[in-house]
Amino acid sequence: MTDKNKILEVRDLKVKFRVRDTELTAIRGIDLDLYEGEVLALVGESGSGKSVLTKTFTGMLEKNGYIPEGKIVYKGNELQNFTSHKQWLKYRGKELATIFQDPMTSLNPVRTIGSQITEVITKHRGESEGAAKKIAIDLMERVGIREPEKRFNDYPFEYSGGMRQRIVIAIALACRPNVLICDEPTTALDVTIQAQILRLLKDLQKEYEFTIIFITHDLGVVAQIADRIAVMYAGQIVETGTAEDIFYDPKHPYTWALLSSLPQLSDPEEDLYSIAGTPPSLYTTIEGDAFAPRSPYAMQIDYEVEPPMFQVSETHFAKTWLLDPRAPEATKPSVIHNLHDRLKEVHADDVIFREE
Repeated sequence: MTDKNKILEVRDLKVKFRVRDTELTAIRGIDLDLYEGEVLALVGESGSGKSVLTKTFTGMLEKNGYIPEGKIVYKGNELQNFTSHKQWLKYRGKELATIFQDPMTSLNPVRTIGSQITEVITKHRGESEGAAKKIAIDLMERVGIREPEKRFNDYPFEYSGGMRQRIVIAIALACRPNVLICDEPTTALDVTIQAQILRLLKDLQKEYEFTIIFITHDLGVVAQIADRIAVMYAGQIVETGTAEDIFYDPKHPYTWALLSSLPQLSDPEEDLYSIAGTPPSLYTTIEGDAFAPRSPYAMQIDYEVEPPMFQVSETHFAKTWLLDPRAPEATKPSVIHNLHDRLKEVHADDVIFREE
């Protein structure tokens, strides 16, 4: 990747929330680059800051949230400085669109499916009602809705969960955004429908040539769709690299723990691995490595000094003292040895799995 095709740049971003008489820090100094045409996966446990981070890209932070420091640069514009709804309207939907986790809460239950798609088209693209309906029906067909003309005037409750998620994708694509943020769009779906939605997103990306930010806590999903992966913990990115970097040669103990807990790798005769402890409270000041209290590899320095981001390769970086030349050698858990090959075996019949 080069600066030539970089479309979004985040530098030293911090996000805080005012809660009662105190403040909590949700994002703690994130640096991130997004490149044209890629699928970037943000992974980590619930509460790691994945959704909060991407909400800053579209101005959708809750009212008590704010950005005290840092930059978000998109096409030369510093989005963190936007203060009005009018400023965001130029970008939200048109440039950066979001698909949320639960399609039932994303759709208005008392309005027809067709009207919810056409509203976006008329509002953001200035099309007439007639033209908007034609575009909407075409989009419904593109996302796999059979007989879209007949289903145009149906209500959300008349659609299955998978079909509703397809409609939410159609609405997000109605403005032809450059960046599509997918906030755990398959979590509420069963495995079969999940695979269909992942395939749909990949196919639509090829057709419309947009960039995807895919938020998930499931590294099994990441293996099927991502080009690059950023692992988040306690409001920071602790490891980033290509999918091959993360699955073949992970370096951070937290990444090791996430990979070890993949249900696809579990032994039916043994308990599924789980990460001990809980993430740190956002109300407290974190000293050292935030993952240290939960890590069996933690050293004394992990409790005292925050590690820098070490460069492993041109594409691979990890924020752990284990990469310091003075650190003792640490061996990753045996369960994640040959991980990529093992996942390919698990997904042998799954056409979604990323091709080499």
